[in-house]
Amino acid sequence: MRWRGRRRLGAARFDALDEVIEELKRPPLMFDIAAWPNRLHREDREEARRSTGTRPDREDAVRVSIRWMAAIFGLLAMLGTAPALARVEKISVHGRSLEGNLEGNSADRTVYVLLPPSYDKARAHRYPVVYFLHGYQTTADQIMGWGPMEKRYEAAIAATGREFIVVVPDSFTKNSGSMYSDSVTVGNFETFTTHDLVAYIDGHYRTIAKRESRGLAGHSMGGYGTFRLGMKHPDVYSVLYAMDPCCLSPRGVSAEEASKFEGLTPEQVAKGDFAVRGNYAVAAAWSPNPNKPPFFVDLATNNGKIDPLVVAKWAANAPIALVAQYVPALRSMVAIGLDTGDKDFVRGDDEAMHAELQRFHIPHDWELFEGDHGNRFPERLEKITFPFFAKHLVFQAK
Repeated sequence: MRWRGRRRLGAARFDALDEVIEELKRPPLMFDIAAWPNRLHREDREEARRSTGTRPDREDAVRVSIRWMAAIFGLLAMLGTAPALARVEKISVHGRSLEGNLEGNSADRTVYVLLPPSYDKARAHRYPVVYFLHGYQTTADQIMGWGPMEKRYEAAIAATGREFIVVVPDSFTKNSGSMYSDSVTVGNFETFTTHDLVAYIDGHYRTIAKRESRGLAGHSMGGYGTFRLGMKHPDVYSVLYAMDPCCLSPRGVSAEEASKFEGLTPEQVAKGDFAVRGNYAVAAAWSPNPNKPPFFVDLATNNGKIDPLVVAKWAANAPIALVAQYVPALRSMVAIGLDTGDKDFVRGDDEAMHAELQRFHIPHDWELFEGDHGNRFPERLEKITFPFFAKHLVFQAK
């Protein structure tokens, strides 16, 4: 809005405008808009008298009043039409499938729910849902703050004009990550994510409770979970997007390297580096053993020798190895997206998954972008991943 008027009617107008804005902040019944033209007119007349020593004529005064009335109603219009913001709820969801796990991970999981701007007003409207899975050594709190996700979500909705709900569950465990797998040791996080959580969200929010309106995405370990859960549960999700997914290929294991993890105490594992904690997280998810406290896992080596059964169990959880078994499920997806950075340490795995999907003629979007494992995450979440779901999910007709 451009302010125009005679130069001699200057500073007082803006002082008076500040007063208008302050009044607009007060409850409606305390704001007497009818009194403001006279008040503003009085400010202008006093300014003119001080600067010129003359009184403004009646025509000039009328023009000033009209301009100020237009300004006031313009402000009111802008305040009334300002875009609504998304709303975030932080809730706790109990997972019966997680009860009794041997690591002692809580069955009550923190979950963030991002609700679109129209959710509280359009009471009869229902929305598609995107479930977003965080990575290893990351919590739901941390992934929400990365961007932050709420602002990226709002920007994506504004850009696409499509409103959907986003759900971010916490899958952090004693060893920093569940691998979104079912295990007596770590807990049944696959079942929790695909069943318990979906049932809760559909039962407590206005969702479109069908696969065509439900998507799954994730970053790093969450990207692994996206492929794992997506191909195994095509009745739940119809659109998948894996951002820099890790752990897609069968793990290579050497006796020399793997034997370093034997004989550690719980305290040593708790204070261990990425390799130590990651090794125990994988074992807890993919080779649990309820008869081997205190970790309740089988490691890749036993007394320094490779355990071929454990290595086979780990390989059986690699999504690239699973593709051939789940071709119909993957082909049933409305859309699949996969990306990785050209400097990402998981690039090799992701390129191999791209090649495997091509081998079985499974349609998917693939992008090798300039970046590493996380430096482009907030930007790509807003401009690539969220719009991908806006394009491919089924929305309620207006």
